[in-house]
Amino acid sequence: MNYCLVLLHLITCFFTFSVVLLWEHPLLRRIGVLTAKWVSFVPLLMLFFSSLPADLLSTNRSSIFSGHHGQLSLTAVFLDEYRDRLFLGGKDILYSLMLGPASSESKEIYWPPLPGNREDCIQTGKEPQTECANFVRLLQPYNRTHLLACGTGAFQPMCAFIYVGHRGEHVFTMDPTNVENGRGKVPHDPSLPFASTFSGDELYTGLTADFLGRDSVILRSMGGRSTMRTETDQKLLHDPKFIAAHLIPDNDDRDNDKVYFFFTEKATEAGDREGAIHTRVGRVCANDVGGQRVLVNKWSTFIKARLVCSVPGPHGIDTHFNQLEDIFLLRTKDERNPDVYAIFSSISNVFQGFAVCVYRMADIREAFNGPFAHKEGPDYQWGAYEGRVPYPRPGVVSKPGREFGSTKDFPDSVLQFARSHPLMWRPVYPALRQPVLVKANIPYKLKQIVVDRVEAEDGLYDVMFIGTDVGTVLKVIALHSGNSLETEEVTLEELQVFKVPTPITSMDISVKRQALYVGSPAGVAQVKLHRCETYGKACAECCLARDPYCAWDGSLCARYTPNSKRRYRRQDIRHGNPVLQCVDQNLSGKYLDVTEDRVVYGTENNSSFLECVPRSPQATVSWLVQRDDRKEEVKLDERVMSTEQGLLFRRLFRQDEGVYICHSREHGFTQTLARLTLEVLQGETVDELMARDTAGLSDTFKDRSTGSYRAWMPCSAYSRGGSSSQIGQSRTWFKDIMQLIGPSNLPHVEEYCERMWCNDKLRRKHKSMLEKYRQAQESARKARSKSSGERNRTPRDLSAWEE
Repeated sequence: MNYCLVLLHLITCFFTFSVVLLWEHPLLRRIGVLTAKWVSFVPLLMLFFSSLPADLLSTNRSSIFSGHHGQLSLTAVFLDEYRDRLFLGGKDILYSLMLGPASSESKEIYWPPLPGNREDCIQTGKEPQTECANFVRLLQPYNRTHLLACGTGAFQPMCAFIYVGHRGEHVFTMDPTNVENGRGKVPHDPSLPFASTFSGDELYTGLTADFLGRDSVILRSMGGRSTMRTETDQKLLHDPKFIAAHLIPDNDDRDNDKVYFFFTEKATEAGDREGAIHTRVGRVCANDVGGQRVLVNKWSTFIKARLVCSVPGPHGIDTHFNQLEDIFLLRTKDERNPDVYAIFSSISNVFQGFAVCVYRMADIREAFNGPFAHKEGPDYQWGAYEGRVPYPRPGVVSKPGREFGSTKDFPDSVLQFARSHPLMWRPVYPALRQPVLVKANIPYKLKQIVVDRVEAEDGLYDVMFIGTDVGTVLKVIALHSGNSLETEEVTLEELQVFKVPTPITSMDISVKRQALYVGSPAGVAQVKLHRCETYGKACAECCLARDPYCAWDGSLCARYTPNSKRRYRRQDIRHGNPVLQCVDQNLSGKYLDVTEDRVVYGTENNSSFLECVPRSPQATVSWLVQRDDRKEEVKLDERVMSTEQGLLFRRLFRQDEGVYICHSREHGFTQTLARLTLEVLQGETVDELMARDTAGLSDTFKDRSTGSYRAWMPCSAYSRGGSSSQIGQSRTWFKDIMQLIGPSNLPHVEEYCERMWCNDKLRRKHKSMLEKYRQAQESARKARSKSSGERNRTPRDLSAWEE
């Protein structure tokens, strides 16, 4: 065992030291470790052709909450910026977290299903762990002091009011005896999607309201009025998947408020394309009370229109993205006209793509005010309704005091028309009639989106934060060039939020705290929206980053503040031109093109890697090699390959030696990123030294007194009782190999190996190993003294070491 251990340390030290020459500097990616309270991330080491995460303990970029027991199973999030609190719902659990800068306080409420409901759920054949629990699906503010919380209750939905106190307090209590029936507020099945929003004290919900998940409805519940719902009719809702619900006023008259639902469904107007999916925006009037004789307690104002997100193609054939993934309303000063950001995916068997489209409320209202879709009979085509539309127009509610006081006063003809014509003829197209972002053939799926409108030096920019199904968040802006319809996508960052790949299920943005709250089954993470200092130490690097949050202030890349009047502030989001922006900032200064010269060693006929990662995802990288004062471009082929992280030699030859220079180019600006001297060790010589050292190790580490092998002690601290010759002997076994690299590097190797192996944790480990070894030796001595018949028997502990 000791012999194998020594050989392992030999290989590890030699390999690790060589790798460190390539990977010693930190990059921008961050990875976190889940803990039971708000803590900073710690780094995770990744060596092979991947970004090396830096220590987030020092950067303080992110923190993660995964529950007091490490199993949050997050299913609901509500960010309360007024109270500076974050409310979380999971499996049988509720949490309240304070968002203060120095606070890590959290409170917990255990909320399981009602007695007997879990057992009843299991008896119906449901899965005990993933279905027969109370998965909290709804957390909504009800009034100034209470939240409404609803959970699946083991397929028997239930709701309760949570007392959260006033601003400045951290109260979090619930009366477990005051639980209400939650049917119609959340689905029975924890896996089924739904959407809800409050208007006053009334809850508007789009969901499947029955145990079997077949009754798809839009419901209004709570409040003082009777419950309202859609009819069971495929013309209204055909297998919908609800994504979002929002109250958006039409004007200053609160009686004219409307609730909008965003969902996908099977398209009845798709003709021969059976099973075609369309994305819809539907709405109901908040003042709708149904009809008197027709549509009693049913929506009389429900109408819907198609949302189109497509990429123009040749010959007029567009590529459509039909599956809606997420919706985000970017609120503006005019609360009647938020911008609607939507993520779509394609559902083709031969193409997987994602797109982000932006819709204007004026276009949505125009579609609802346009012609109704109509079909005369089964053998007719769909078209615009050209007949007389009854008065008052379906889809709107007259103001009280006029001819019709409420929808109960509408003529039956109006209600019959509304029942048979829920679909509008004209679809809603995005702004500029095309997506602002398109991703195709990527190794992940886009699932969640939030947007922050940021003021920069040259205008306003919408920064999109897009969550994926592998736990990453993309930070992206889309730039429009003049009057052109084309957009330029600029990926500012790609953040690895969670340590392991996990789908992001919710995202909330706090402009007040400049933070992003990212939810997943593993927990919820708080991520800063920006960290300008990572973009470099020069004006050109800060300018090339093109991050609207950041600007060069004359000495460093810092947060841009619109009201600040700094003389040397530089920022160019639209063009990212450092030549113009940094003309007076010493563009050719020491921070840009004076790179650290490094030596990288490789062995002949083995693979090797030269790392070079540009700071900007938009930069292009080129490689030059210098030999005998002559530079030429590196010729790429199957043996020498350029990757996103650097230059890969699949097999090294002696003639590959030289000085390799890595350049990045962006917007006409060229920057030297790395200058690496590659030295190739002769393969046969290394093999001979390895074979010779392997043969000599048995004698070097043999204990002369017992004939067995002693434990190798790399740290001088473990050899205090031994002579200096013994210490020196234990540290000379790798020197022959290092002579190939050069004697001047040997002290660095010894220093690195001792730093790697001789920390406190490893000291304790080695001490424990030596103690076990001594115990094994003592057991062997006692066994030999018992009888001559057992003199050659090896003790059990010792055999375990020697195997």
